[in-house]
Amino acid sequence: MYAIAPFSYYSAFLLGYFIKERTRQPRIVIQRKQLISVAVIVLLAFGVGSAVQWQRSQTVLPSYGFNYGGGYSSTDLWPYDVLNPSNRLPKLAEKATFSIEDPKDMLVLDGAEAAFPVYSAFAQATYPQEGLGDNSMGEFVSFTNTINAYERLLKGEVDIYFGAEPSANQLQMAKASGHELLMTPIGKEAFVFFVNNNNAIKGLSVQEIKDIYSGKTRFWKEVGGNNKKIIAFQRPANSGSQTLLEKIMADTPIIKPLKEEVPRGMGGILEQVADYRNYEDSIGFSFRFFATGMNQSTGIKLLAIN
Repeated sequence: MYAIAPFSYYSAFLLGYFIKERTRQPRIVIQRKQLISVAVIVLLAFGVGSAVQWQRSQTVLPSYGFNYGGGYSSTDLWPYDVLNPSNRLPKLAEKATFSIEDPKDMLVLDGAEAAFPVYSAFAQATYPQEGLGDNSMGEFVSFTNTINAYERLLKGEVDIYFGAEPSANQLQMAKASGHELLMTPIGKEAFVFFVNNNNAIKGLSVQEIKDIYSGKTRFWKEVGGNNKKIIAFQRPANSGSQTLLEKIMADTPIIKPLKEEVPRGMGGILEQVADYRNYEDSIGFSFRFFATGMNQSTGIKLLAIN
């Protein structure tokens, strides 16, 4: 747009000029000054556009992901979908000791992206696989991501949420709506930090993590790395992984995150801050299975913490 707009304006002006002049002269000769003017306009347009794009690249990252189900995921969840006949979900060697036979008793499940394989596998093992259409099963095993799933839970649209513990804001939302969240631990998962493979850093302490995400430490050389500025990626507020970062940070304020553009046309999608994108000078965080299983990347390495 920065290049096209002024160029189109100037081109339209010249075209009108030439058409008008053609009625006066049998032959139009483009003057050298006119060519120079056009060249200068084009160079200025591309120069301004490039400068703007460079500035935006420092704070705004491109969008990514899949418009999946009722939510927005950063990885393809179809391999873990109970409706996928060739899914990767673990299967029990024998019949489950607990099952729901009557479709009327089936509970509506929703949850975090990283937990989707867990509750999808639960549904596959315990819900009746025959007599239900694809659309019916899809209604009971839903995905709208952590932020929307908690809201659906408080509205009574969901029976069980699978994922990390709620944020302080989500607990406050529950209290304001007159509900109490009953939390039942079903397993443990590692919360991991990672960097690009080319980063010399192999590990950090919890205090160094806090210093980075509070903005106190801004360059990798301050923690034994190269003299490069640290790009500390975060997740959206009230997401499971961001909630755990806040738990680690405790009373230490977190720096303002980089912004990410998400097309507004994709219904219900919130503008998110950047998830990890494998930038060489960046640091990101997630759950171990998600980072090494669901969304495998050979370009990152997990950091040893403490």
